[in-house]
Amino acid sequence: MALIIPKHYQQRLLPETTEVAIKTIKDSFQQKLSRALNLRRVTAPLFVLSGTGINDDLNGTEHPVAFNIDAMGGKRAEVVHSLAKWKRTKLGAYGIAPGYGIYTDMNAIRTFEDLDNMHSLYVDQWDWEKVITESNRTLDTLKDTVRDIYRAIKETEQEVYERFPHITPRLPKDITFVHTEDMQAEYPDLTPQQREREDANKYGAIFVIGIGATLADGKPHDGRAPDYDDWVTETEGNHQGLNGDIIVWDNVLEIPFELSSMGIRVSPESLHRQLELRGCTEREGLSFHKALLSGSLPYSIGGGIGQSRLCMFLLQKAHIGEVQASIWPEDQVEQCKQHGILLM
Repeated sequence: MALIIPKHYQQRLLPETTEVAIKTIKDSFQQKLSRALNLRRVTAPLFVLSGTGINDDLNGTEHPVAFNIDAMGGKRAEVVHSLAKWKRTKLGAYGIAPGYGIYTDMNAIRTFEDLDNMHSLYVDQWDWEKVITESNRTLDTLKDTVRDIYRAIKETEQEVYERFPHITPRLPKDITFVHTEDMQAEYPDLTPQQREREDANKYGAIFVIGIGATLADGKPHDGRAPDYDDWVTETEGNHQGLNGDIIVWDNVLEIPFELSSMGIRVSPESLHRQLELRGCTEREGLSFHKALLSGSLPYSIGGGIGQSRLCMFLLQKAHIGEVQASIWPEDQVEQCKQHGILLM
């Protein structure tokens, strides 16, 4: 996505007040998320050992920041992309009961990102994971969880309005569920990103189900690693997928705005099938995958919710650099400054 400069952009809050608002949002939302999903906070790592299979592979092509550990004989460590798989191991280690889970502050460095209004080298999100039973690995469970998260977002948006009344709420009352296969059938001549644009603009807030599976045109809606979300299991209507993204319509940038990626996690059966489809069954020898395939890890649902993304959307900012300290190309900083967009 190229840099977007909105016409007639005006900051809703001065930089100093923005800092206060960011803390308000982060404090409030994580409490609401914790109550809604029965989560307790845990401490998370910034890096993990390479070769264990624990790091999130994202689309399977992105390379993590890595370094050697002198005190451990030169063993290789890598900065996490996210904690999608690490969290599931912790659920098992802590013996957490079905219906309860954990959340944490996840910080990552993604050197491969294209730097624009929504993408930064620095990624901060609330990573969460919750134990479920095998019988709860259903589309209804996924949708109910999405509604709980959306409600927490809506309530936080209302709190922002009550404290800063000139920032009026934009989100619709309810979130609409759309499936990638139905989107492809409705908009066969559009790209997946264009389909998201159509539906996000139409409904205001959507949850796009089934990201990773091959659609009728022979392509997936978007890439998804094969070893955390379940995108191969068939659900109602013979649709594939028990995962998806929360996407809202941002009328500042006039684009679909992704806030969260989440899903019911792979079972031993769906993990094996997805590794086969992606041609990477050699991962079954890694420690995480062996534990999952042997049934040692609990069934779970989980995801990540962008912290800076949520602050950016709720404060109606035009650039993620207005709510997050990072590094940006000098020409981008200058271009933004000329249009009243002040990056931290």
